[in-house]
Amino acid sequence: MSVTAPYRLLIAGLMAASLSAGLAACDGENAVRITTTTTASPDDTPLGVLKVVDGLQCPDALNVLTRKGSASPGGGSCTYGGPRGSEVVLYLVKLDGRSADEVLLDYERRLSDEMPQAAVRVDARERQTGEDKTSVEAPGVNIRTRGEDATVSLPGIHIETQGDNASVRIAGINIQSKDGQGARTETSNVSVKSNGETTQVRTQAPGDATRMTFLLADDNVEAGAWRQVGFVARGPVGGPLVIATVRSKATNDRVFESAKDLVALNVGN
Repeated sequence: MSVTAPYRLLIAGLMAASLSAGLAACDGENAVRITTTTTASPDDTPLGVLKVVDGLQCPDALNVLTRKGSASPGGGSCTYGGPRGSEVVLYLVKLDGRSADEVLLDYERRLSDEMPQAAVRVDARERQTGEDKTSVEAPGVNIRTRGEDATVSLPGIHIETQGDNASVRIAGINIQSKDGQGARTETSNVSVKSNGETTQVRTQAPGDATRMTFLLADDNVEAGAWRQVGFVARGPVGGPLVIATVRSKATNDRVFESAKDLVALNVGN
């Protein structure tokens, strides 16, 4: 299936919803797995140049985050607290001959180990179905696709695509695209897997530089346990990477958005 501007808007809307609200999931019988890759036209606006960082900037506070103690000697890491006991740790990581993907896979595994039940459920559904779903329904969530057309309804967001036309409404913001015009497009890879109350999201931006996000969320946890873990990572070709790991006991406390801003403060967008 070719991927046009409306699908880029669809992807952007899905990511906005999933990263801000934990992507409300459907029941186990209607699990969803969405994997999509977009393509960019030659005149797409390029992403910014990421900086080579020697030491981290660790402000006392940023958005919902407040720094705990001082940064480590040499500016290699600093820890932040957020709402409801959430935690963000900012790292400056050298590649030391490894690829960025290898380094980030280690972070993904370590974070997933802190929510083993969630990782097991997502992997089990992946092995059981091995196929994409085209209809998702849950309280406040409605996603339907038919051929090249799609409708997505989530709290605060509504997306409709028909052929080369698209309409996106997010919290009062209206974005229109007609015949591929009037919307900025970026190449990206997005993978969303959901099984019952568990959701796993990965995003990776184009280019040789690293721009990656990972999120594992689970609403079916004991009181006081982590409900979502993940990371935001960016870095220039050859590194080093600036990585913010996130652990949160809620799914809508703006911790991920704040972690992203913290990374951008250090290395750029």
